[in-house]
Amino acid sequence: MVSRVAAACLLIGSTTATSVLALTAGAFAQEAFSGGTVREIRIEGTQRIEAATVRSYLTVQTGDPFNAERIDESLKSLFATGLFADVTLRREGGTLVVNVVENPIINRVAFEGNRRVKTDDLVAEVQLRPRVVYTRTRVQNDVQRILEIYRRSGRFAARVEPKIVQLEQNRVDLIFEIDEGPLTGVQRINFINNNIFDDSDLRDIMLTKESRWWRFLSSNDTYDPDRLNYDREQIRRHYLRNGYADFRVLSMVAELTPDREDFFITMTVDEGKRYKFGEIKIQSDIKDLDGELLRPFILAQSGDWYDADRVESSINLLSDALGDLQYAFVEVDPLLQRNEEEGTIDLLFEINQSPRVFVERIDINGNVRTLDRVIRREMLLAEGDPFSITRVRRSEQRIKDLGFFEEVKVEPKEGSTPDQSVITVEVSEQPTGEIQLGAGYSTTDGALVDFSIRERNLLGRGQDLRFSTMLSTRSQEFDVSFTEPYFMERDLAVGVDLFRVVRDDRDTITYDLESTGIVLRAGYPLSDRLRQRFQYTLSQNSIENVSIYASRFIRDQAGTTTTSSIEQLLFYDARNSRLRPTDGYFISLSNEFAGLGGSVRYLRNRLSAANYWNVYSDWVLSLTGEVGYILELGKDIRINDRFFLGGDTLRGFEPGGVGPRDLTNGNDDALGGKRFARTSLEMTVPLGSDEMGVLAHAFADAGTLGDSGLKPYVDPTDPTKSDVFRDEDALRASIGVGLSWKSPFGPIRIDLAMPLAKQDYDRTEQFRFSFGTRFN
Repeated sequence: MVSRVAAACLLIGSTTATSVLALTAGAFAQEAFSGGTVREIRIEGTQRIEAATVRSYLTVQTGDPFNAERIDESLKSLFATGLFADVTLRREGGTLVVNVVENPIINRVAFEGNRRVKTDDLVAEVQLRPRVVYTRTRVQNDVQRILEIYRRSGRFAARVEPKIVQLEQNRVDLIFEIDEGPLTGVQRINFINNNIFDDSDLRDIMLTKESRWWRFLSSNDTYDPDRLNYDREQIRRHYLRNGYADFRVLSMVAELTPDREDFFITMTVDEGKRYKFGEIKIQSDIKDLDGELLRPFILAQSGDWYDADRVESSINLLSDALGDLQYAFVEVDPLLQRNEEEGTIDLLFEINQSPRVFVERIDINGNVRTLDRVIRREMLLAEGDPFSITRVRRSEQRIKDLGFFEEVKVEPKEGSTPDQSVITVEVSEQPTGEIQLGAGYSTTDGALVDFSIRERNLLGRGQDLRFSTMLSTRSQEFDVSFTEPYFMERDLAVGVDLFRVVRDDRDTITYDLESTGIVLRAGYPLSDRLRQRFQYTLSQNSIENVSIYASRFIRDQAGTTTTSSIEQLLFYDARNSRLRPTDGYFISLSNEFAGLGGSVRYLRNRLSAANYWNVYSDWVLSLTGEVGYILELGKDIRINDRFFLGGDTLRGFEPGGVGPRDLTNGNDDALGGKRFARTSLEMTVPLGSDEMGVLAHAFADAGTLGDSGLKPYVDPTDPTKSDVFRDEDALRASIGVGLSWKSPFGPIRIDLAMPLAKQDYDRTEQFRFSFGTRFN
């Protein structure tokens, strides 16, 4: 009878049991279910499930004739629901009796033994939940899911054993007992058939490393199949860029040691023959386009060893050059012809037929809050313009530099006709409003708190509104700022700032400085990369509470002055990003004239520049330089208008720690200078992933500050009564290292600098530390 397979159903699960039942039913049903009519269907064994629900899965109903095939189909249908652990169908005269054993209901799912993986992560991965029907198949599937989580984290020795606790009312608690096991390391990496590069050379290329005690801070020595596939591709590319065009990886085997704690990795390779570049040609199928004009964009040279990276880079350069000639969708195919006897590869760059392309339209997607025009005005292309791939990429970077979007992607697509292109701008917005409350400490300002509220994309119009205040033991600052980047729908950025600064730092200066004022700004482009800005500043500046021990030059300047100045700034920006540059440079020239009314007169000039190089991966080398000079215009330059050097501008020295200084009576006052020059060379290297936000820095700073414009008093009769005044144009220099971290508690920066060149009266600062806590 069909019920004979019930035990098999419980052991092997409903899917397999259905197949067994199908075979068994075929043997017995012919005799048991032949002839007569189904007068009644009786359901037995149900507890939670309604009898009507069971009947709904049957393919035979009251009044139908007994039919072995339909009875068999009914049996399969009931098992396929996953609701039942056992099902039997039997005949009692004209009655079809359906007896079911319901699968239990899960009351609770629990995990025991998991320390490395959070319970919430496991709950999110498994499919079984409370109040879900329990089946062995589902449990085994969840076991495999849990094991996969541990394998992805490098724990291939993990074991998972599911257990159930029987409860009343046919309910069970499901408990996954987990033995996480140790991290599965890589004990050895071996290569077979490698004759050109030895094992150590190939291991250096790989991200996967052999387990060693000193790699306790890295996870690269744990087994990861995805990482190994990446390593396999890196080794292949290494051979291809060194001329081995026929290189193949024949096999890559990872064997688990008997104790299941480590892997042996064996890679078998076929290096093949080494080739050189043979004849290199360019074939253009585009009418009136001479392919030879594009030869400067080909990096490969005949006679050089074959290099697949040069071929790929040449294709990219050719595509970009053609894109700037309006051939947006042109295809450049590299055709390689091997000459095994000569050991050369002839290379043909085939430029396929393509029409000149114009911009049909620009579609913007993904912006919910930001107005279309805010994005569109950053585009360097408009509808109807000739297509240019360089302008497309520059437009993408300009939109990224707004800082309004988490992701930006600008792609050209084919338009309604072959000579038309639709440029699609896909953006993903990110929050632009900020409320920040900060607390911290810096070696410049001591203990500090700050508060600011800012909206960088006000009402989705791209406007910037900000209020900030900073209070410390040495200074207080208040600032309100508003900027409209496109005034009257033109590329004209206008803004206004209101500020007040109060500084009382008796460790550095022997007086109090207060400054209150307003700044009006307006900037516009002169070209794609060159902008000019004008700003007018009206401020009132007070030097008060001057110490009796202060320099006489400072005591003479006590009082209040008014500054009315206009400044122009020329800024040429050729960086690849304004937010985080890794390549390019900028040059800035500013000239400020004070004397439009007010009580001070001067012409202050400043020239600064910086260059960035991406020297390796994300390693960035930067060189910055700055010079400045103040020209007197009939009045002495006041101390608050002079240049000072040190601190952030010259590491290894205190703020205002270098330059002209009055040492009379031991007061050690910094007096500032009318001219300065400084430079800095810095290498920035990321530590760990980008998500960690940890950067290491190595730097060298140098600078000089001089020409205070002050005349010390010299007593002709008694030299001891003369001013002890130092003002040399001497070079100061320092080297150092630093570490910065965008931590969850706020930005942290530590610098250690050692002065290499200094004067005996300079004030040095070898350790510089700052941190802050911000809540957004």
